[in-house]
Amino acid sequence: MGYNKGYEYFPTRSCSELLPVIKSLGEWGMRWARSNLTERDYDVELLMLYLKRSINPKHLIGDETVIRFKFTDIKEYPDWWMVVTGNEIDVCVNDPGKNVDVYITTTVITMAEVWMGQINYRKAVIEDKLKVVGPKALTGDLGNWMATSVFADIAPASEIL
Repeated sequence: MGYNKGYEYFPTRSCSELLPVIKSLGEWGMRWARSNLTERDYDVELLMLYLKRSINPKHLIGDETVIRFKFTDIKEYPDWWMVVTGNEIDVCVNDPGKNVDVYITTTVITMAEVWMGQINYRKAVIEDKLKVVGPKALTGDLGNWMATSVFADIAPASEIL
């Protein structure tokens, strides 16, 4: 059973014209607000929505890829699956009963930090904050098929002051 909490949105022309303003707000948030995040601010559902949008199916192998996330810092719904079939991506909180290709074990905070560009995949693995198991073709370069935020390159205010 898939986990779908919304609808796909196609922007209108007026929304497209507003995009530079929204992007500027996002850049401001990444620069100034991320240093103020507390443990309560990290939401696994929102993170999984962002990660779903970050998947690039063209860089995956085969017709279907199953990714299992295990978040060690939450008790309710610690296990999540992403099933990528072609260009379709389903997020599940119940085991879809398919063979898992990539296992990712980490905390919600670490995965969010990786997605936001505060730490890269390789460093998180080296520091034992992120464990990735699966075929080298998929685990060797996660960033190739699971991109970080479009704001990941924004330096925090503490680095520019």
